[in-house]
Amino acid sequence: MPMGLQAKLLRVLQEREVERVGGKKPVSLNIRIVATSNRDMAEAVAKGVFREDLFYRLNVFPVEIPALRQRSLDVVPIARYFLGEHGARFGRTGVTFSEAAEQMLTAHDWPGNVRELENVVQRALILSTGALIELVHLNLVSRPGPSHSVVSEQVAHCDVEKRAENMKDLEREHILQTLAEAGGSRKLTIERLGISERTLRYKLQQYREEGFFND
Repeated sequence: MPMGLQAKLLRVLQEREVERVGGKKPVSLNIRIVATSNRDMAEAVAKGVFREDLFYRLNVFPVEIPALRQRSLDVVPIARYFLGEHGARFGRTGVTFSEAAEQMLTAHDWPGNVRELENVVQRALILSTGALIELVHLNLVSRPGPSHSVVSEQVAHCDVEKRAENMKDLEREHILQTLAEAGGSRKLTIERLGISERTLRYKLQQYREEGFFND
């Protein structure tokens, strides 16, 4: 946030009022502020890129949330939540993770935290065609950990090139199946898949050239 905007926000928090664009009088506020950051804000203040007075105004009750890799027991419950949420949006209710897939999720380091986990779940839903999400649908490489030996032994039997080809096949089957179930409606298809119209158009052109799709 630019320093000038920080000053305006500080004024709003101190005076608890704002002025509408084109308004003639201030509007009183009765609000609570929840501010989040993945930066070290004390360091930002020390570097002069964040106002110290605004920092202390916001930092009334700090709550530190550890990175996802530091709360491995939370990974599977969060993944199941995203699976239910996006599964319903895709029209794929009742989908679950295999035991090996959940072990892989727990073993992964998650440098992108919860956003990365959500993206992995969405991708797995697109790549899977049945009611069970397996290791191949996650496309993750686990870090060494308590369950690493179990997971790595299963992953070791998957040839990397074959797995990539299999994922492409699964993706193609899922997209074409969804298009068929939508009666050929591309608008309904992109809504169910959660992808852009441009992506669907590109995929269908690719499948057409490969001989898997005809208008």
